[in-house]
Amino acid sequence: MIRILLAEDQAVIRGALTALLGLEPDLEVVAAVESGADAVASAAVELPDVAVLDIDMPGELDGLEAAARIGARVPSCRTLMLTGHGKPAHLKRALAARVGGFMLKTAPPEELAAAIRDVAAGKRVLDPSLAVTAWDLADNPLTPREADVLRLVADGLDAPDIAARLHLTAGTVRNYLTAIVTKLNARNRTDAVRLATEAGWI
Repeated sequence: MIRILLAEDQAVIRGALTALLGLEPDLEVVAAVESGADAVASAAVELPDVAVLDIDMPGELDGLEAAARIGARVPSCRTLMLTGHGKPAHLKRALAARVGGFMLKTAPPEELAAAIRDVAAGKRVLDPSLAVTAWDLADNPLTPREADVLRLVADGLDAPDIAARLHLTAGTVRNYLTAIVTKLNARNRTDAVRLATEAGWI
C-alpha cells in the first residue's frame, strides 16, 4: 500500500482527488491538507511514501518549498507536484528542486495514479504535455546584476530608485536596462519583466 499525503488549497479539488485515489486498491490517502505548512507538519506525523503537492498554495510555503522541507524532515518521502498550468517558471523550479514528478491537474485519474506509483518506485515523472516545455527551457541570459535590476523594475522602482538601492549611478542602471531589453528581445522594460518572469529568470 502506497501512503499518500495530499496538499491542495481548493477544497473541491482536494476532495475529488482524495476520492479518486481512494478507488485505487494500492493507494491510501493518509492526510489531505490545504497548505504547505500543514503538509510539512502532516508529513512528519504520517510519514507518507509520496506527497502530492499543489505547486500554487497560499501562505509562506508554496508546493516547492513544502517539498524541500518535507524532503529534509522525511527523506523517504518522494514528491509529485501538481499544477493547473505548465508555466515554464514553475517547471524550471521543480526540475531544479529534483522533485519526483510534475503533473497537470487535468491529467486523467489513471495517469495520476500511475505517476504516484512511479514516483513511489523512485522514478521521475513528467506530464507528457509538459515535456516540450521542459525541452525548450533556455538558460538564463541575464547576469545576476541584470536580474537584480529587473526584479526592482518589476517591484515598480524607476532608474534613480534602483540606482540608490543597488549603489549604482542612474546611468549605469539605464545601461543595464538597455542590455536587458536587447538580450530578451523585448519591446520595453515591462515586456522584459513579463518575459523574464514567465521564463523563471526573476
